[in-house]
Amino acid sequence: MTKTWSPSAPQGVHATWSIDDAVEQYRIDRWSNGYFSVNERGCVVAGPGAEEGRGVDLHEIVQGLNARGIQAPVLLRFADILDDRLRVLHEAFAGAIQENDYKGGYQSVYPVKVNQQHEVIAEIIEFGKRFGSGLEVGSKPELLAVLALTIGEPDQLIICNGFKDRQYLETVVLASKLGRRIIPVIENLSELDLLLDLAEQHDASVSIGVRVKLASSGSGRWGASAGDSSKFGLATDELLRMLTTLRDRGALDQLKLLHCHAGSQMQDVRSLKQIIAEISHVYVEISRHGATLDYLDVGGGLGVDYTGARAVSDSSMNYSLEEFASHVIYRVGAVCDAEGIDHPVIVTECGRAMTAYSSVLIFNVLGTNGPGAIAARANPESVRAYVESSGEPAPQPMVDLLAAFESAVDGNLVECYHDAQEAREVSLHLYSLGYLRLEARAICDQLYWATCMILEERRQSLGDDAPEALADLPDLLRDTYFCNLSIFQSLPDCWAVDQLFPVMPIHRLDEAPTVRAALADVTCDSDGKLDRFIGDLAVERSLPLHQLREGETYYIGVFLVGAYQETLGDLHNLFGDAHAAHIRIRGGRWYIEDLVEGDTISEVLTYTQHDPAVFARSMKKDCERAVQDERLTVQEARNLYRFYDEGLRGYTYLDAGDAP
Repeated sequence: MTKTWSPSAPQGVHATWSIDDAVEQYRIDRWSNGYFSVNERGCVVAGPGAEEGRGVDLHEIVQGLNARGIQAPVLLRFADILDDRLRVLHEAFAGAIQENDYKGGYQSVYPVKVNQQHEVIAEIIEFGKRFGSGLEVGSKPELLAVLALTIGEPDQLIICNGFKDRQYLETVVLASKLGRRIIPVIENLSELDLLLDLAEQHDASVSIGVRVKLASSGSGRWGASAGDSSKFGLATDELLRMLTTLRDRGALDQLKLLHCHAGSQMQDVRSLKQIIAEISHVYVEISRHGATLDYLDVGGGLGVDYTGARAVSDSSMNYSLEEFASHVIYRVGAVCDAEGIDHPVIVTECGRAMTAYSSVLIFNVLGTNGPGAIAARANPESVRAYVESSGEPAPQPMVDLLAAFESAVDGNLVECYHDAQEAREVSLHLYSLGYLRLEARAICDQLYWATCMILEERRQSLGDDAPEALADLPDLLRDTYFCNLSIFQSLPDCWAVDQLFPVMPIHRLDEAPTVRAALADVTCDSDGKLDRFIGDLAVERSLPLHQLREGETYYIGVFLVGAYQETLGDLHNLFGDAHAAHIRIRGGRWYIEDLVEGDTISEVLTYTQHDPAVFARSMKKDCERAVQDERLTVQEARNLYRFYDEGLRGYTYLDAGDAP
């Protein structure tokens, strides 16, 4: 019988696959915080209490959107998860306040920069009412948006960070006279003089905040954004000068808030302790200078454990939300008690921890390529056929690769691997010199990849006893799954800062994954790929996935993407915003509360100063000229223009029904 290689399930996979295996494979219980799990049908479910069976089926939602004409890629925003994040944040601080007999209060503030989408801010305002949550802005556009969004909510705290010009500060002063509870935070001394002048000009009493530059620095990827080199806040010398200015102008009683920038995604609780201790002492010192402070804003920094590792790494952290709240409350209270100073209201700006869990990006796979398809065509008979057709002996590397292939099943693993590697290198060298035909090179490639596939199956069957020399086989043999998304638009942090997000298929999880693959997007850029995934001990370069089925759309989800990703995205290759569906859960059922359709091609052309209407007219004229010159028939011209016009009005991403 002719020997051929065909792909099979890796020997290392459980003989009987279960839902529990899927949960373990993708580490869902480690990073999901209870918001995601897998149901008995093998589909990912989402929502508060998902791990207790109260979630809704993501695959069902995607199919429901398809029925409404909304195709992947699509961003699912779960308002109920966002609501729950606010609840657990406030409960953590309420528990810490009670445990430490803290006499002040707690106020959460949402930094608009984390996700500026209208629907997200509106939900934060709605859900935060019962907790008295506030908003933080860092620019003039954000300030103008928030002032409009909070009409009818005069008591909602608005903290104004960022560098400010005259118009920014005058808007704040007039908003204060309007009755808004608004606090501009001084970033440099020139802002203070201008603010006081404007307040005097408009006969307004404005609450003032100040951000100080701490010596303590944060930890993690953004650790350098705090500390002596930070661009944020006043140094101690400048702080003293500010206090003198306020005293001289009779405005010291208007200083109500002390602010610091701790950094973003703080990974180490020790850095947090140092920052809170230092800012607490600054608070005490300012109070001793006669200021009647009400708020201590410790900024953001509360991390999200994207990997579930509970470790000091860029995409993780070594503390819990409860530990974070306890350290802040205890340290501030202890420092104030030691100096006889009243406890302030603690303010946090933990936007990442509020929003990250609430969004899931889902996209479909368009196709695949990789060593597996090449290996499946390997057949020793091809060597004989080549010799017969060419009339010459088989090249030596082909002979050597055939020997490695035939001994791969029961031969020495390492020796066979090294033989195959050497023979392929020789074949490539001979081809580059013109001594090997294209047909011969193709046969060599088939035999090489088939040999590696067999060796990888044997390596997996050995488990921990597998030879270290074969450790690179999984990455070498990974396939590429081509996916209908733009990394640059929807997952910019993956490209820019190597952020790790949980990635996994959203269905077929009752089946064992038999393929390892990297994910490539639809942009014409080599950086448009995902090839870093969460592993047990280290970053893995491939993701376990299922083989694609003819006629079935395969969906993959990227989780915890609710912070920063939407507003940082760019228009690489003019791929625009994905569709966004706001999902609400009631009685175990889901419904679409709002649907924001993604950018059309006309819209993204407009963003780059093109005029789609001019384009359409020009194209119509060109089609008519082609008819006159008899290069196109009238029907062909009509079809081309219709395709062009429909394309301008269509989604920037690929239509799953038309994809190859």
